Amino acid sequence: MQIIDTAIRDVKVFEPRVFGDQRGYFLETFRRDVFERSVGVVDFVQDNESKSHYGVLRGLHYQKPPYTQGKLVRVVWGEVLDVAVDIRKGSPTFGRHVAVRLDADSKRMLWVPRGFAHGFVVLSEEAVFAYKCDNYYAPEADAGIRWNDPALGIDWLVDRTKIEVSEKDAKQPLFAEVEGVCLTSDE
Repeated sequence: MQIIDTAIRDVKVFEPRVFGDQRGYFLETFRRDVFERSVGVVDFVQDNESKSHYGVLRGLHYQKPPYTQGKLVRVVWGEVLDVAVDIRKGSPTFGRHVAVRLDADSKRMLWVPRGFAHGFVVLSEEAVFAYKCDNYYAPEADAGIRWNDPALGIDWLVDRTKIEVSEKDAKQPLFAEVEGVCLTSDE
């Protein structure tokens, strides 16, 4: 498995080796020793999966302490643009983001550590998105940032008139409005 650095040091792309022949393919989607050499010890406790159609944008989500989550995300079917926004106060990359295309063909995965808001938009007709979490979902800690906040400058690669978000995501606060509840870089 190849580990690729991104513009934000703690966010990593994992590119597995895919072995294919006339029967199909095989790959390792997670290997603890390789993962921990790159990002440290992580204990995954929950797996999630969603299916969405073109233009659906889910995010930008995070959980407040003590329920912060790290996520290893991948696309099982289709293609998405995956985005991680650094919300760690005191971090040199606070307020910056990484955007990575993930698709079922390349099998690339993105590590989104604790202290980041996360979201994705579907670029293909449909996509099945899967992720491993290192903490349980806690509704009382659920939080988010508005996906189209101009201060973040995220190019979602989809015409804004074609983007579809949930009612909850449409009402998320702007980044400047949540800065007071963002995580410190040591959480």
